[in-house]
Amino acid sequence: MEHIVKILEINTITHDVKSFKVERPASYSFVPGQATELSINKPNWKEEKRPFTFTSLDKDPFLEFTIKGYSDHKGVTNQLHQLIVGDELIIGDVWGAIEYKGPGYFIAGGAGITPFIAILRHLALENKLKGNRLLFSNKTSADIIYEKELTEILGKDAVYILTQEEIPGYKKGYIDEAFLLSEIKDFYKNFYVCGPDKMISDINNILIKHGAKPDAVIFEK
Repeated sequence: MEHIVKILEINTITHDVKSFKVERPASYSFVPGQATELSINKPNWKEEKRPFTFTSLDKDPFLEFTIKGYSDHKGVTNQLHQLIVGDELIIGDVWGAIEYKGPGYFIAGGAGITPFIAILRHLALENKLKGNRLLFSNKTSADIIYEKELTEILGKDAVYILTQEEIPGYKKGYIDEAFLLSEIKDFYKNFYVCGPDKMISDINNILIKHGAKPDAVIFEK
């Protein structure tokens, strides 16, 4: 079932990421980590559906999406970043395999953090963050989505890795086998992995190689 919803608020999060708060349809419900397909309610764009994760919480009176714009592709995300308050989106049904199953490691690359935002916000609200750690890779510090909020709720358990910058307080390099072995003390915990497809595949293989149970590695298949 599709719903047409108005944009209520747009906020700039980083140099190429914006959050969109939109109307929430009556009785529309989701679990933190889930997503929907979204398109723009304008001629030529209505059928251009793309998946986006909710970064709001199920208790919020609005829906929020946090979306990276790719200006080099003249596609949906670039078009979304041109929208203004009052424009309309079309959203579909809720879906998604990323769901919190207990304490563990959240491993994200770039915009792959978005399924974890609602989960971590929900855990913070419920005072259940203990035992969770975030490993978040970006090219530069300017690319880190919601860095201030993530640091506030996770403290030292928010670890930022930069691939193209060397700055005190941030790790330098990639989330590779050596890095994972230096950061992970217990491979029998839950692992939540999201990012580019190759990154997910590489990390999952490393985790399972070192003892992670396949059903404890949670990612969007």
